[in-house]
Parts: sequence; structure tokens; C-alpha cells
Amino acid sequence: MKNGHKGNLDRTAKTVTGAVPMAGRRQRRAAETRIRLFRAALQLVAERGLASVTVEDITEAADVGKGTFFNYFATKEHVLGVMAEIQIGKIKEVAATAASGSQPMRAVLRRMVERIAEEPGRSPSLARAFISSFLASAGVREIIKATMLEGRQTVAGVIATGQERGEIDPLLDPERVAVHLIQSCLGTVLFWSLHEQPSLAESLEATFQQFWRSLAVSSKEQAS
Repeated sequence: MKNGHKGNLDRTAKTVTGAVPMAGRRQRRAAETRIRLFRAALQLVAERGLASVTVEDITEAADVGKGTFFNYFATKEHVLGVMAEIQIGKIKEVAATAASGSQPMRAVLRRMVERIAEEPGRSPSLARAFISSFLASAGVREIIKATMLEGRQTVAGVIATGQERGEIDPLLDPERVAVHLIQSCLGTVLFWSLHEQPSLAESLEATFQQFWRSLAVSSKEQAS
């Protein structure tokens, strides 16, 4: 694996570790083991695809016993659920910014698009591995569906806040806008993972500009 890719996976693992409260030695050790399993699985899935990775592969790479794996995850598919936890954490972080009123809604939603794309967009191979995992595994799909429902509800709340502040068209359905935002973001990651050009940052910016124009209230309307 290239060093840059490995660095991306390490940063992902640190993101998860940072989300775990420090609650005592036993809890810390359990969290560290869980993250080690996640890091190992993420690397293997990016290299081979989920179907070609076994629990034994993951535990060997993480240097833990096979029995230990099942203390943390029901199946290998559930390891990928950690990625879903990261995504929800990031969406809620942006939602808190929206609720504080410290930034314009355009900046809040632009940041949300960046955060949603951040984890699967760490490398094209990782994005492709996750996409193929969603398509091939019913277990992964169920995990992602549950997570995306919570994510959509959180994004819808942000949209509703923007409507209350007069920055987003009040006639739009927040739930539908939330679905469209997530679809636009993940669709952009998909196309980037296939073509790798232009850069993901450029692609996301173009997507967001189009998206924002479809829901923003003009400055004249805000002033009236």
C-alpha cells in the first residue's frame, strides 16, 4: 500500500478514537482494540474488496485473536459500521454549528458536503471498495440504511433551521432537500472514484454550487 493511502487510513482511525470518551483503562483498551480491528479491516477492504476479506484476515492484521473479534462485531460487515459512526458524528458536528447561528447557512452546508465526502473520499480505491461492499453485502446495506436515516433527519433539521433564518426557500421540503444533498454528495464521490479527475475538491465544489442555487433565497428576497 502507498504511504499516502496508509496515512489516510491512520487519520481515519484517529478520528474514531477521538470520538470515544476516556472512561477508564478497561474501556480505553476495549476502544483501542475496536479501532485496531477497524483500521485493519479498512486497509484490507481497500486492497481486496470486502468479499475477499475474512475475519481471520482482519484479526491477523490487527494482531488479536479471532474470538476477540466477536466481542466487538457480529460479522465482518459490522466493522464497516464504524465508518457510519464517523459520518454521523461529522454531520452532527456541522448541525451544532448551524444551531449556534455563528455561520451563514451556505457555509454550513458547504462544510457538511465536505464532511460527508471526507471518509469515503480519502482515496479512490477506498471509495470503490465501500461502494462495492454496499452493493454486494445485505449486511452492510442494512447498517448504512439505518445510519443514513439518522443522517437525513439531522440534515433535514439543518435545512429547517436555514428556512427559519430566511436563507433557504421556505417552500422546500427539508426531508427531500436532505436526501438530495446526500445523493449529490455521494454521487460526486462515486464519479470521482471512477475517473479520479478532476480532483474530489473541485468536483464537490461544482456540485455544491449547483445545489445551493436550487434552494437559496436571494439577498433581495431576504431583505423584503
